[in-house]
Formats: sequence, C-alpha cells, structure tokens
Amino acid sequence: MKEYTYVTLRQKPELKEKAAAWFHEKWKVPQEAYLECMEAYLNYETEYGWYLCLDRECIVGGLGVIENDFHDRKDLKPNVCAVYTEKEYRCQGIAGQLLDIVVKDMKSKGITPIYLITDHESFYERYGWEFLCMVQGDNELNMTRMYIHR
Repeated sequence: MKEYTYVTLRQKPELKEKAAAWFHEKWKVPQEAYLECMEAYLNYETEYGWYLCLDRECIVGGLGVIENDFHDRKDLKPNVCAVYTEKEYRCQGIAGQLLDIVVKDMKSKGITPIYLITDHESFYERYGWEFLCMVQGDNELNMTRMYIHR
C-alpha cells in the first residue's frame, strides 16, 4: 500500500489556493466560498478546519468542517463537508483516515459531536458514524441522510 501524507491546511497554508480550486472542481461550490472558510481557519477565527491527503504534492483526498453543509437543521453543527477522494485513489482507506483525523482533531478541541450529510448508505458506519435523521437541503425537495459522530 502506498504511503500518503495527511495534513491540515494550517500545516501547509501554501496549499490554500490549490485546495480551494480542487474542492470547487469536485463539488461546484464557488471557489470564493472555500477560500473564505479556509481564510477564517488559517486566521484562527474558527477551529473548523480543512484536511488533505497528498500523494507527494498532489491533492488526492480531502474534507472540511463548516458550520452548516446547506441543510435545514442549523442546530446540528459543525458539519464535515466536501469529502472526496480521487477515483484512482479510492479503496485505499484515504477517506477513512481523513475522517479519523478530523474526528480526533475536533475532539481534541472540545468540539463534539460532529455531523455530516450524505446520500451514501453503509460507508460512514464503517468509521464510527451513526445515522441520526433525514434533513432537507437548502434548495432541494429531497431529503438527505444526516450522520453523527459522538
């Protein structure tokens, strides 16, 4: 199995622009929105961070933590968001490692529980997440699964 480097954006702030572009490409959320959240994290305005998996200097996986991931349950915060692993890097434990890192980091800062929304079933349970409820997206009629990690 290949060795990858896992970092927070605070550990590698020079990746901010590259990371914002990478997340924008994956999720189509405006790059400026990512940059705004990343700046707040880098300036210690929030402990809600950004986590990356690198293959040398190439971003191959990542996720963030934000107040609310575009759903109607504003009381369920913070939210892990933008979880993504490049297709050719999947099934190597990268997402699981990132999830483990973020859970430990948030707990070390006294931030617990944390939440995430997803349309995946059975993936997050492998990493200690529990189904909590269904939530409605901000601009959607469909309901989405909300998970909690205590």
